[in-house]
Amino acid sequence: MKKVAFYTLGCKLNFSETSAISRLFEEEGYEKVQFEETPDIFVINTCSVTENADKKCKQIVKSAKKISPESFVVIIGCFAQLKPKEISEIKGVDAVLGAAEKFKLLEHLKAFEKTKETIVCASEISNATEFNNAYSKADRTRTFLKVQDGCNYGCAFCTIPLARGKSRSDAIENIIASAKEIAASGVKEVVLTGVNIGDFGIQEGRRKEKFLDLIKALDEIEGIERFRISSIEPNLLSNSIIEFVAQSKKFVPHFHIPLQSGSDKILKLMNRRYLSGLYVERVEKIKSLMPDACIGVDVITGFPGESHEDFLDTYNFINELDVSYLHVFTYSERDNTQAIEMENPVPYTERQERSKMLRILSEKKKRAFYLSQEGTTMEALMEGDIKDGLMHGFTANYIKVEFPHDEDLVNQLLPVKLETTTENLTMAVKELKEINA
Repeated sequence: MKKVAFYTLGCKLNFSETSAISRLFEEEGYEKVQFEETPDIFVINTCSVTENADKKCKQIVKSAKKISPESFVVIIGCFAQLKPKEISEIKGVDAVLGAAEKFKLLEHLKAFEKTKETIVCASEISNATEFNNAYSKADRTRTFLKVQDGCNYGCAFCTIPLARGKSRSDAIENIIASAKEIAASGVKEVVLTGVNIGDFGIQEGRRKEKFLDLIKALDEIEGIERFRISSIEPNLLSNSIIEFVAQSKKFVPHFHIPLQSGSDKILKLMNRRYLSGLYVERVEKIKSLMPDACIGVDVITGFPGESHEDFLDTYNFINELDVSYLHVFTYSERDNTQAIEMENPVPYTERQERSKMLRILSEKKKRAFYLSQEGTTMEALMEGDIKDGLMHGFTANYIKVEFPHDEDLVNQLLPVKLETTTENLTMAVKELKEINA
């Protein structure tokens, strides 16, 4: 029995796809093993959102060849689609598969033999038209369920449309079938993922269904306790979606809404499909219906043309918003994007300083959100990790809690009272049955 190991870089969508591909290997009789267990085949699923992800790919290949020098190393994912030739020149790489080929990896491997030349199977991105169903199975408590792929937007900084192709989705009935499989496995929480999930519903090049219809259907699935929306564009997060989540049985009060900049000037340069005023409306709508909702924000700093005043506009805009945390990205030049041709690049040291300020702001926002929740009671879905005798879990509104380890509580919804915010931004809690005793 041949052994295969997987390594995933990047987003939740990549994790769902790696898991789906690994199951295809297991169905063909391969033994799935950990990276360190001298596998015969390494499959590395790559990201190319930032420059660091590219460098990380090279490091992982080097580690793989140290572990198993005679192994066959395959690179798939976004980096593989964008720069197949560059990857083929990395020492130790045996094969590179693009977006249209990665789910056919097993078919390709039957014809692959180790040669001096790296095998490259990466066709034009226009060939990536199929939607390949995927969901993760590595975690006992939560699953990432892919509902959409690709993107029809043209943001000036982004390579994802070049790496994943046009927006496309599975039919609702197929996603429901996957959700029922997940429910049968005992998983309690499902995170909906994709490139641009608010654009859900495009099949065979035309829109057939809507995201709102999808979440209404998922809300009726028995066995899943929680559904979480991973990230959704502000222009696609309609009032109808917000209103449905506010009264739904299973969708949790947690939204992750990309902002990228609080400066309308920069939003226009980025080719974003909204201005800051719409973002404010979305946040206010959520908080009016779900005062305890957690709202995460993506922000990019150091975009070409971003002056110090533009940055301060973003900083002050976010500072005044009722949001809970930030994901901060330092702008990095990516080939074949509009932004790389733009004038007035921001010096790298200035980008770093701005990112540092926003990360400090994120910690301030998160701490304020946690403090606002102290004394409240809710349920936390407990996970299997152990650190210093404590296990962790998350509330519906994404507050991380810690509790004395008890293996019987893993994958259980534990009623708790949120007590104290710790230094590392975790909530110490008491189990409700202790409080009532």
